[in-house]
Amino acid sequence: MQTENTPIVKDLVLLGGGHAHALVLRMWAMKPQAGVRLTVINPEPTAPYTGMLPGFIAGHYTRKEIMIDLVRLARFANARLILDRATLIDPANKLIHLQGRAPLGYDLASLDVGITSDLPMVPGFSDHVVSAKPLGQLIDKWEAFVASAPQLAKLVVLGAGVGGVELAMAMSMRLQQAGKRPQITVVEKSGQALPQIGFGARAALQKASAALGISFRTHVYATGFDASTVTLNTGERLAHDFVVSVAGARPHVWLGESGLALQNGFVTINPLLKSSDPSIFAVGDCAEMTFAPRPKAGVFAVRQAPVLFHNLQAVLADKPLKSFAPQRDYLKLVSLGGKSAVADKFGLRSGGKWQWALKDWIDRAFMAKFDDLPRMRAAAPPPNSASALEAVMSAKPLCAGCGSKLGATALSRGLAHVAAPSRADVISGPGDDAAVLQAAGGVQVISTDHLRSFTHDPRLMARIAALHAMGDIWAMGAQPQVALAQVTLPRASDEIASRMLAEIMQEASATFQAAGADVVGGHSTFGAELTIGFTVTGLAPRAIAKSGAIAGDALILTKPIGTGVILAAEMAMAQISGLILGEVVAGAYASMTTSIGPGAAALAPFAHAMTDVTGFGLLGHLLEILEASSVGARLDLGSVPVLDGAQDLVDLGYGSSLETANRAATLGRVTGRVQPKTALLYDPQTGGGLLAIVPQNKLDAALGALRTAGQGAWVIGQISAGPVQVAVV
Repeated sequence: MQTENTPIVKDLVLLGGGHAHALVLRMWAMKPQAGVRLTVINPEPTAPYTGMLPGFIAGHYTRKEIMIDLVRLARFANARLILDRATLIDPANKLIHLQGRAPLGYDLASLDVGITSDLPMVPGFSDHVVSAKPLGQLIDKWEAFVASAPQLAKLVVLGAGVGGVELAMAMSMRLQQAGKRPQITVVEKSGQALPQIGFGARAALQKASAALGISFRTHVYATGFDASTVTLNTGERLAHDFVVSVAGARPHVWLGESGLALQNGFVTINPLLKSSDPSIFAVGDCAEMTFAPRPKAGVFAVRQAPVLFHNLQAVLADKPLKSFAPQRDYLKLVSLGGKSAVADKFGLRSGGKWQWALKDWIDRAFMAKFDDLPRMRAAAPPPNSASALEAVMSAKPLCAGCGSKLGATALSRGLAHVAAPSRADVISGPGDDAAVLQAAGGVQVISTDHLRSFTHDPRLMARIAALHAMGDIWAMGAQPQVALAQVTLPRASDEIASRMLAEIMQEASATFQAAGADVVGGHSTFGAELTIGFTVTGLAPRAIAKSGAIAGDALILTKPIGTGVILAAEMAMAQISGLILGEVVAGAYASMTTSIGPGAAALAPFAHAMTDVTGFGLLGHLLEILEASSVGARLDLGSVPVLDGAQDLVDLGYGSSLETANRAATLGRVTGRVQPKTALLYDPQTGGGLLAIVPQNKLDAALGALRTAGQGAWVIGQISAGPVQVAVV
């Protein structure tokens, strides 16, 4: 994003996670440009690699092998990743409109949003047909179909271009390997299948299709779809169990509303890869090279990437740009379902297993660019340093979020000399989640919380920080009232700082207002990194303290744990066997951005004691309740919910920098056999769930109230008579 201590002065936005942009992110990581905040926007945390899709459909590759992990890649490039979908680009005001958030400003932008193969104008399409582009939904729906496909599986493929025929062969192969009998019909509106490939390759593909039992219908097109049939323009109905559309390339509708020059709906670009607007580049399938027309193919996007990277940095540095010259033809390697392929170039063809081996080598080499990301070396102590410095610097890198908190033991020592409350209207001070003040008709609670940013997205960070700060208020059974913001921004120009602060305050205001509270002021400053905090007040008829737990009460948890280890692994760009880190991180974000307010309201009438699970981990916060109530607890480890991927990361040795301090703070007060999952009990949580202590005779009612409120509800143990300790079973 920017080198350390260098002010941010320009915003560069890559809209779309296509192949060209993925390569630009990698190149940017190797050669960053100082002063530039790099942002990539994509609806999903991953981007499928087109070249390996047929192999995945046929069962030759796993899902992970064909996915570019944009979360790891963005971390490598020190870039901001926004998981959202574009709805409009406004060149006049330099704004990108998004589906799930306010418009985003830019100084320079590039489009690599791909194409779509949907047919929304045909009745029933959206409900009964899967589009091959974008690829993500096809990947997920195909896996689900294979798992439940009938013995006689009837499939219809719309579009008999190379992509449609290649997918049809791959689907037939996969289903046959699963012991099914597929019947696949490829429907083509024109009079010829495979029109954009040489005669020899076309004959080979038609022969291979026939051997797999695939039939072709030309001069026909679909006019309607329902759950079991495809209606053709001839009136004929084709029975189906699965329909996929590969029927040509259609541009995204919102491009037509952008004011950019278009050809057939695609953004026209010049040899510099610029659109008609000098601040917007475009590459990949969404762009039309009117200076050298070529078919839509991923090979051109890949070869555009180095020129795009150079030109983006050149524009931002006021340096000369380069031109892109596409090759006249390119090697087409088309898989035949099994591990064989047809090669076609300049109308010449060859086919066999070595062609598949070549295609597999090329595809794996491309994906290795994004899997094998160089690790950043840890900083070494300077030559003339104190003897204790190396020990501190050799520890785990400092985590962000709640993982950067001071440990419980050090915190207690530091607060030991804080004077006890002296005012008569202060009911309680340190010790509970919030201070409690006497108020007319009840109590007012007040608390403050700040988070060191773990994402370069200020808006996402603002929502998480706001919900996290309100957690202490909700845990006391109170309704949030007002908030004061404290924001530290990284050094930036006035324009960029204004954009960042606007994003933060817009999101914070919306988050607090949704909870019935208002942001009424605050303070801002520049600093080394983004930090967002809020001081929040709340009102309640009575405060739910930590001291009310009674032996026999049940323990309820409202969110899975594991955010600390996931954020630590994301910072380290971890590799997880069988899982995609980006999807694991996206799951953690979804948990952290889910409000516990409805859960607190549901639990308040029943809870004897309650707290939110944050920096000290589940065990640390449970022990706070036990100490305040002079009781013990039995914790059922198997019942504790865990975020997807968190246990895998623990097993690989990842953990938060605060975990060690959390363990030390519980020494002598936790019993039971240590298991791999035990480490997660010490994991610091950001935006964690509620831990509520509920009497057994009200447990069913409390669980029912939580489910009605749309909140998670897990019974994870029981309060026991003293001593103050947790028995993990």
